[in-house]
Amino acid sequence: MSRDLYDLIGLVAAVCFILALKGLSHPKTARRGNLIGAAGATIATLVVFFYGDQLPLKNLPLILLAILVGLAIGVPAARKVQLTQMPQLVALFNGVGGGAAALVAIVEYLKLGEEAAKVGEPITAAVLIATIFTVVVGTTSFTGSIITFLKLQELMTTRPVIFPGGRFIIAGNLVAILVCSGWVYSAADTTSVLVLMGLSALFGVLFVLPVGGADVPIVISLLNAFTGLTVAASGYVLEATLLIVAGTLVGASGTILTRLMADAMGRSLFGTLFGAFTATATAAGAADVRPVKSGSAEDVAILLNYARRVVIVPGFGLAVAQAQHTVRELADLLTAKGIDVAYGIHPVAGRMPGHMNVLLAEANVPYDQLVEMDEINPTFPQTDVSIVIGANDVVNPAAKTTPGCPIYGMPILDVQQSGNIIFLKRSMRPGFAGIENELLYDPKTTLLFGDAKASLTKVVGALKAL
Repeated sequence: MSRDLYDLIGLVAAVCFILALKGLSHPKTARRGNLIGAAGATIATLVVFFYGDQLPLKNLPLILLAILVGLAIGVPAARKVQLTQMPQLVALFNGVGGGAAALVAIVEYLKLGEEAAKVGEPITAAVLIATIFTVVVGTTSFTGSIITFLKLQELMTTRPVIFPGGRFIIAGNLVAILVCSGWVYSAADTTSVLVLMGLSALFGVLFVLPVGGADVPIVISLLNAFTGLTVAASGYVLEATLLIVAGTLVGASGTILTRLMADAMGRSLFGTLFGAFTATATAAGAADVRPVKSGSAEDVAILLNYARRVVIVPGFGLAVAQAQHTVRELADLLTAKGIDVAYGIHPVAGRMPGHMNVLLAEANVPYDQLVEMDEINPTFPQTDVSIVIGANDVVNPAAKTTPGCPIYGMPILDVQQSGNIIFLKRSMRPGFAGIENELLYDPKTTLLFGDAKASLTKVVGALKAL
């Protein structure tokens, strides 16, 4: 295959990636966008087997074996993983991508070093800089993504992990990386690269530990942008235009998404990453002492039956219970009774951007019923009943009233302005941010304890009986 034909096919794959991003920007076109992106990735993978000075490719059996192993792991994981575990899967895949880019850059660096030694010429400065960048950022993305996975999977604490002198240790680690980068640039040997990789791995861990659970999705998006940039840099080392284009797209889109998510949380990116070092500790509420008002499914059904407007606020608890089809049934029943129904969607509800949109789309909830936070907040004073299903932090008034708490400054859904609030919870356990929600003790709030799907099924049954 000629270089011109190879570049042309690479351009087709790049266009597929661009169209995929465009399609993913709206729920109606997201499925098509995914398919177009998958087609582009397939084209980009297959074309490599038909381009090069030596065909068939060296180590072809090992390459095919690696692909088969990847398929054996990736396909079952993609088919069996629950939607509630999707952020963890994204974190792992993102980390693997960053680590792979770093390893490829090191291997290519060593190969170029051998070739340069044979001809008596040093490696070019541009290649050295690209290699250093890829190793640092790719390794940071790898270890940082592992920590985000552990936090989301709750295999470690979801609270910020801070330690005495943490800021200075992180700063010292960063300085060591810069010094070691200079060592790699001047010495250009294997030892310096491995030391740089180790320091970068440590930085990835230290970088994510101070981030609280509620902010982990923002960090995942940032690390995804890091991975894209490392792929672009490794594309420069490999002289692969397609990698440069694909990596730049991922880096740019990840950066934009990170900025949007940070804005949705009502804080700067720096505050998200390092705010734990300056935050004031907040005491946990005495949830086992203060009384709350709980009710039955029949009580909730009667309240809903006489409402004129109902807003449903979905959260991670809805995804855990897989209650999206039941909540759709409830909404349809209310609509049939002439009640105005809408879904209040917070931009960071769940564990990843668009989590609730995807979940409700699975139940074929009409798109026009999904209302974003800025649009639905002014309507809460005219709302008779708000039903909060497993969405704790995004409705927590502490975001407005408690300076120093992990979510302070985050815009929330103003359900406290509703006439009545129904809160579906398994227990009085705090949300993912680990702070008490005073809304649970509001006189207007009725708690319906139990699994969300089972509770909603009982409410639907009671509503049909009225």
